[in-house]
Amino acid sequence: MATASKKATSCCIGDDSGSSIRREAVAAVAAAPAVAAADVEQDWSGVGVVGDGKKAALASLILPVEPIAGASANASAKGMPIMLKAQTCHPLDPLSAAEISVAVATVRAAGATPEVRDSMRFMEVVLHEPDKYVVALADAYFFPPFQPSLLPRTKGGPVIPSKLPPRKARLLVYNRKSNETSIWIVELSEVHAATRGGHHRGKVISTQVVPDIQPPMDAVEYAEIEAAVKDFPLFRDAMKKRGVEDMDLVMVDAWCVGYYGEADAPSRRLAKPLIFCRTESDCPMENGYARPVEGIYIVVDMQNMVIIEFEDRKLVPLPPADPLRNYTPGETRGGVDRSDVKPLQIVQPEGPSFRVNGKYVEWQKWNFRIGFTPREGLVIHSVAYVDGSRGRRPVAHRLSFVEMVVPYGDPNEPHYRKNAFDAGEDGLGKNANSLKKGCDCLGFIKYFDAHFTNFTGGVETIENCVCLHEEDHGILWKHQDWRTGLSEVRRSRRLTVSFICTVANYEYGFFWHFYQDGKIEAEVKLTGILSLGALQPGESRKYGTTIAPGLYAPVHQHFFVARMDMAVDCKPGEAFNQVVEVNTKVEKPGKDNVHNNAFYAEEKLLRSELQAMRDCDPLSARHWIVRNTRTVNRTGQLTGFKLVPGSNCLPLAGSEAKFLRRAAFLKHNLWVTPYARDEMFPGGEFPNQNPRVGEGLATWVKQNRPLEETNIVLWYVFGLVHVPRLEDWPVMPVERIGFMLQPHGFFNCSPAVDVPPNACELDGKDNDGKDNGVVKPTQPGLLSKL
Repeated sequence: MATASKKATSCCIGDDSGSSIRREAVAAVAAAPAVAAADVEQDWSGVGVVGDGKKAALASLILPVEPIAGASANASAKGMPIMLKAQTCHPLDPLSAAEISVAVATVRAAGATPEVRDSMRFMEVVLHEPDKYVVALADAYFFPPFQPSLLPRTKGGPVIPSKLPPRKARLLVYNRKSNETSIWIVELSEVHAATRGGHHRGKVISTQVVPDIQPPMDAVEYAEIEAAVKDFPLFRDAMKKRGVEDMDLVMVDAWCVGYYGEADAPSRRLAKPLIFCRTESDCPMENGYARPVEGIYIVVDMQNMVIIEFEDRKLVPLPPADPLRNYTPGETRGGVDRSDVKPLQIVQPEGPSFRVNGKYVEWQKWNFRIGFTPREGLVIHSVAYVDGSRGRRPVAHRLSFVEMVVPYGDPNEPHYRKNAFDAGEDGLGKNANSLKKGCDCLGFIKYFDAHFTNFTGGVETIENCVCLHEEDHGILWKHQDWRTGLSEVRRSRRLTVSFICTVANYEYGFFWHFYQDGKIEAEVKLTGILSLGALQPGESRKYGTTIAPGLYAPVHQHFFVARMDMAVDCKPGEAFNQVVEVNTKVEKPGKDNVHNNAFYAEEKLLRSELQAMRDCDPLSARHWIVRNTRTVNRTGQLTGFKLVPGSNCLPLAGSEAKFLRRAAFLKHNLWVTPYARDEMFPGGEFPNQNPRVGEGLATWVKQNRPLEETNIVLWYVFGLVHVPRLEDWPVMPVERIGFMLQPHGFFNCSPAVDVPPNACELDGKDNDGKDNGVVKPTQPGLLSKL
């Protein structure tokens, strides 16, 4: 992923502000003695320590350096040495286009035969994220904000290694000939040579064939499935029975088969597409989802791209063309647009309050790094808050949305098997929108691009994929003193980082909001088009809502899983967090509650993984606090951040529902685990056609690992029940769902008390409080009160 400084426009800023960060930091470093780092080779991958041993290991990685000949003898010996060569990529930066090309070329060259190399399909090429101590090393000495205090002190003064360890790529490769999937780890050296001479500089570190799995689907396969179905003679005959001979009107949406029995085993790569049909319309974006084709059953072998099963089971007439089906502007949809909507402009005459340097973002005491993966989409790394004299205080290592599941509640064919794992089966990042084609942000916007590999190993770029901007958010705080008539009020603003993806008919916007009062909000916005079914004349279904004649929308749910690798007040190498559940209790009647009005908050420490499988309870205002076990605030209480649930639900399905085999993580709203590098996805890495029951979270927690003081990972599962309305048609107005991370004893008082008044507030006070320099007298009503 790359910054968008090259594409700066009147509503888009470049990297100028971010560049100043680096210049200031380098200038500070240059004041120290110039020393050269010894070019020492190390086996970084072999270091792995636990507990108190981490600090010793970190110290051992920081190597002494040799002075540069001719360095100033008058410079302070305690200053930070300057690097001979600037580091171009932070260890957490997403892979660049050049790095992806190098990784693909390295793996392809390692193929045993030309046949093997030609059969390789590159499902995913992503950064192999380094261990946390490497990130700490980079942040301490190589990249802003240059925080040597992140690492333990060493004898003899501050020293730095010669260079950071090489970046690595992780490749998921499907062999179309053998139907095997393998995982490759490639070490990347200087990659610019690949663009000049075409020679790769990568090194294969490991390769492993993963048995009994299927990788996610790819966009190329979507297109190939549609072409194969349209060319199948029996399908053409079936459509002709329904009055359709023009295959250009037909839409074929490829869906994964899930797992319902041995026929869906991953020994074959399968898809069961859904069929829709447009009408012969002049609308440039006609809503083809308004005419679902029912009764046709198709199974596609994606390995060989052939139809292996076909049945025309039931002739259901196509729904008549709904005059309200389209959603394009004005006459193109057969309607008239409103004429009374006036322009609304967001003006920031002095520019935005955030600063960006590469992927590093600073705003209102917050700082973090932006990442992006083909599966998760947006990732937020190294979240911290700069708290005055207490310095940079970490909050979380890594925040992302790692899975989402959409189970449908209609038991009829084909709706019962519509249980999409949109992250694990398709990829949220791979389906991200380019916001050049339509952006909902206003004001000064900073965009970031995303780079991916395509099916054959080429590099594709989604321009303007991630949006960063500020938003006004109403009142931050206010109080008016009725005795004096004086008032103080502050407006709130928030920094929003977001991306939007389209998965077939639905759009999902994923947002992380950072607030001036120390809150972090995670929000998902759902929009797009309902997935519909066709009805026989006069038929109705209890499992959905009739939207138009012959057309109905089944009930369904949307579930999202946020993975939060927390680090509340924990420096690298520290694992001092725990989780406390808080429930509000009503005091029993008696001597302690003679007025029957008493209630209190009761805390319970979640000591192990099995104790920490929890559900929301709005009746007790249940929430959870991640606390640092060794840091206190001014009242002696442990510092923490609390997870505040929003609206939520659990699966509305029986315990034996087939989709719950792969989605056992939906059975609870909260799971807590100690950090483990390979535990990234709640249903396991490969949910597509997965025959194993309860893989992922439900299996990991059976170890019942202790949680009383460790590196805590929160898995928050949140969802909504969608009973469709007529107002959701033809395109659904945005539905919002999410949760909040709030400081809880993290600060000694409100961190927002120092937010200054807006300029308009100051002007208003001057105008209201004075008249030609004379203070207005107190109002008579106030005198009577006094």
